Amino acid sequence: MQIADTLSVPMDDPRPLPRSVTRALGEALSDTPVVCVLGPRQCGKTTLVRTLSPARTYLTLDDPDLLSAALADPGNFVESLPRVVTLDEIQRAPGLLPAIKRRVDEDRRPGQLILTGSANILLLPRVSESLASRMEIIRLHPLTESEKERRSGGFLQALLDGKLAAKVSKVRGKHAGASTLVDRVVAGGYPEPLGRTRARAARWYAQYIAAILERDVRDIATIRGSGELRRLLEMCAIRTGTLLNVSSLATDLGIARATLDGYLAVLERMYLIRRLPAWHTNASRRLMKTAKIHIVDTGLGAALAGLSKDDFTASRERFGPLLESWVVAQIEAQSAWSNPSLCCSHFRNKDQLEVDLVLTQGARVWGIEVKAGKSVQAADCRGLEHLASLVGKNFKGGFVLYDGIDCLSMGNGILAVPLSWLWEM
Repeated sequence: MQIADTLSVPMDDPRPLPRSVTRALGEALSDTPVVCVLGPRQCGKTTLVRTLSPARTYLTLDDPDLLSAALADPGNFVESLPRVVTLDEIQRAPGLLPAIKRRVDEDRRPGQLILTGSANILLLPRVSESLASRMEIIRLHPLTESEKERRSGGFLQALLDGKLAAKVSKVRGKHAGASTLVDRVVAGGYPEPLGRTRARAARWYAQYIAAILERDVRDIATIRGSGELRRLLEMCAIRTGTLLNVSSLATDLGIARATLDGYLAVLERMYLIRRLPAWHTNASRRLMKTAKIHIVDTGLGAALAGLSKDDFTASRERFGPLLESWVVAQIEAQSAWSNPSLCCSHFRNKDQLEVDLVLTQGARVWGIEVKAGKSVQAADCRGLEHLASLVGKNFKGGFVLYDGIDCLSMGNGILAVPLSWLWEM
């Protein structure tokens, strides 16, 4: 195997890669009866919870016998569970939640149950119980670049705390053998494909999608056939980082708009896509504006779109939207452990001034623009400047993330920041 044929991830350290939400998970278990870890299948949920609590009884609803018992008699199944237990893939039997509620209402001791789910159980049509005040949700994303590098992942918190400052790098040029940005984006964050040859990674992605669409989807929705859903997912991968045009997608796929809306909801519940809502100064009007579509994992997105590192290296214009989705994924993952209350959206006005990612917390607003190039021009800051003019004193900073090595002041409270800081901090 040639090094150039492998995905670019440090694999020479045999230790498991750290997950930055571990601390948040431990804190939740210390004071909450039920903790639910939600995230895409194969993103590392089981490894995380079993590593954190190796002595805890572990049961999975992927076991057909356990699943049959849970579906047949939810109340008796929950009563028979050990007091301290991990129950994997809860979305396969959402009818257990009312029985879990009864159990913890009788015994509020913290840390009793860890649930994991490969679908957002709170959005499932069959779920009537949210376990409000009894359950804390921890969201686990595919591996971030900071986790791959065994770093703390402090970029987002430094940005929010106003600790990013102009700085010219002492090292000019790239380190020999350093991973390129394209390598990182195409590699994505699912643990299993990392370190495999590109051909073997492509095979893994194909089987991963087949398993989800042919089996897992049945747990959360009634779908006539997986073919249309797969075609939609491929279209979302091709259009990632763009405005979501539901009518155009429905026409291109030859399906009714109502059907397409349902399919999009399924893909979102399975953590395969995310719809990034639009930001507006008037909160009530935000719901009427067009969301952006993003593939959750860019490794999967590149595989679905049939595009390789070479395709993206040859065309920065083609690479830009996938890079934008990658940045959104990095920021949302870092918010899961550093600032879960942060809200993410995008901004675009009728004059096509736009900001790729708008972060809000209360009245405070930050803007992030993503550029694939190695330099930043004044024109790259116009969307951020317009956002700042709309927000006024509540605008706390604008940032252009680019493929350079220097952090530069662009004036008006805007910094040009190296994308590498996402994993170096």
